[in-house]
This record gives sequence, C-alpha cells and structure tokens, in this order.
Amino acid sequence: MSRECELTGKAVLTGNNVSHANNKTRRRFLPNLVKVTLISEALNQNVRLRISANALRSVEHRGGLDAFLTKAKPVELSQKARLIKKQLAKKLAEQSAVAEQPAA
Repeated sequence: MSRECELTGKAVLTGNNVSHANNKTRRRFLPNLVKVTLISEALNQNVRLRISANALRSVEHRGGLDAFLTKAKPVELSQKARLIKKQLAKKLAEQSAVAEQPAA
C-alpha cells in the first residue's frame, strides 16, 4: 500500500533535518493519511478510501464526494477513485436523460 492520497495524489516528500550546527540528514515528510468511508449520494453506496486529512476537508468544502469527483482530474485520482468517477458520470448521464424526456 503506497503512502499516497487516493483523491488528491498527495504523496511522500523528502527533505533535510537541519541541526543547530547546520548538519543535514535526509528525512521523509509523510502525508496525514486516514481511512474514511464517504457516501456517494448519486450511487447510493458507501466508498472506503485512504485519503489525506486535507483532501477530506476539500471533499466537505466542495459539497461531498460526488461534487469532488466530478471536478477532479482523472490523472490525480487512484484507480479505485477513477472507477467511482466513471460510475458516477454514467449514473448522472442516465438521470439527466430521464429528466429530459417529455412526459407522454
């Protein structure tokens, strides 16, 4: 399991620890990853993802998982999130097609 956010793509960064004597040693900056269950309202299902705490705030700010995934670029998303985005787009297209049909 990689240390990468499944929604934003935020991953491990590297840098230096710098001591008072200006000695430099390599270190890793790990993202704050949490396992969360998000609800997709359009798909009527729960989705379990491993995302960063910052991404969780972004999801809430945009109005939920569905709104976040519709605006997100597929390149940034994990394979699992891309699959959910594709299912979501298909479901929303079906709903809009049904809404556009005139009542007989």
